[in-house]
Amino acid sequence: MIRPSIKGQRLVALFLLGVLLLNYPLLNLFANTGVVLGVPVLYAYVFAVWALLIGLMALVVEKRSD
Repeated sequence: MIRPSIKGQRLVALFLLGVLLLNYPLLNLFANTGVVLGVPVLYAYVFAVWALLIGLMALVVEKRSD
């Protein structure tokens, strides 16, 4: 039986985190008329989550195998 790698499991967990963070109920919390540094709050949130997920994926992929 082939044991799944921890790297694959971490990537699946990151995918699920991304689904949760970019799901409608959470996005709706940031869909107001406020601005952050001249950018609407919703756009700033989506960009921050996107950048965070990319950074975390880079850490998972570049980390040595356990």
